[in-house]
Amino acid sequence: MRPTTAWQAMAQRPMSFLTSSWPWRSLAYLVSGVLFGTAAVTILAVCLAAGILLLVVLIGIAPLVGLVLASSTVATVERHRLRLVDLDRLPDPHRRPDARGAKAWVACRLKEPVTWRELLFTLISTAALWWLDLIVLGFTFAVPAVFLSSLDSETWPWAVFSAIVLLASPYTVTSWAGARAAMARTFLAPRDRELGEELREVRASQVRLLDSFDAERTRIERDLHDGAQQRLVSLGMTLAMLRLDTPADSPQSELLTQAETQLSAAHQELRALIRGLNPPVLADHGLVAAIEDYAARFPIPVTVDLRLPERLPRKIETTMYYLLNEAMTNIARHSGAATAEVRGRYHADLLIFDITDDGHGGVDTETGTGITGLADRVRALDGRIRVSSPAGGPTLMHVEVPCHYA
Repeated sequence: MRPTTAWQAMAQRPMSFLTSSWPWRSLAYLVSGVLFGTAAVTILAVCLAAGILLLVVLIGIAPLVGLVLASSTVATVERHRLRLVDLDRLPDPHRRPDARGAKAWVACRLKEPVTWRELLFTLISTAALWWLDLIVLGFTFAVPAVFLSSLDSETWPWAVFSAIVLLASPYTVTSWAGARAAMARTFLAPRDRELGEELREVRASQVRLLDSFDAERTRIERDLHDGAQQRLVSLGMTLAMLRLDTPADSPQSELLTQAETQLSAAHQELRALIRGLNPPVLADHGLVAAIEDYAARFPIPVTVDLRLPERLPRKIETTMYYLLNEAMTNIARHSGAATAEVRGRYHADLLIFDITDDGHGGVDTETGTGITGLADRVRALDGRIRVSSPAGGPTLMHVEVPCHYA
């Protein structure tokens, strides 16, 4: 899967990353951040000055209106700039005012929570972020250039250090650009309640489909357990009774042995299927125990490092179990890996999972692989999934899912 963010690009093999456009995109993001930050400071100063003047002459809300106008402009530009280092489009969550005119527009904006997040982001951006962009660029390029231009017998250690800094500049610039973009997305991304009615209905439809899938899976598990499995048990008892009336050295005895062997295999396969549909360990002991149990039966060694709450909400627990189950199954079937690792953490109402393997890589969601189905499951929970899988491996699947406790 091709990377969609600067941080994903850094997870590729060094040559793949260094020969890609991501270091240059990150550099453009930071340079434009310095230029735009300078302009934003000027705009804020003008708006604030005009607001103070209007405060004296006209109305008291004028400075606030000026800041709202300025922060809205800054946020709009930032959403477009973000595409340099994060290809996932960031929609504008503002809604259209019910009435026309500047007064209605201002009143509508002042009532929206995103307006105040934009204002806070603008203040942070103009007070610190563009300065940090300038410091990173200066330390990465300007300072080494000065030492390299004045090379002599006394400054050669600094010149060597400067050369190392320049060689590491793609990673320095890209890592800061990725961190800055993640901060911008945190402030400027729309929340669920700020999405349009149509998008909210799509989300609700996804949740209903997920619930319907879980209910259907439970029904199938119950039917198999109470129907097909019981019939197999009854058939086994019938075969046992037939054996009592069959001589041990007769041809019929050999046929009965074959039938019993096939029945036992079918019974074991059915039990494995039922356990996969609704594993008792998941219901009784939670996600961590269920994944550890599955990993213990996995055909290749799997390291499980899950530090999660004792129990998660049932919907998330069930969905994440089948997502991890399917991801590990794909590893066994397609990756050619010798080892794998499942790592999970819970931070600030966010579940984070990393599934890695040392296989041959080359996973691409655009070819219709199983990763697409996993991504649909994650999106149904309002989560995100990212995959780094350069040719030759290794493969990393990173999953983030919101998880709120009442």
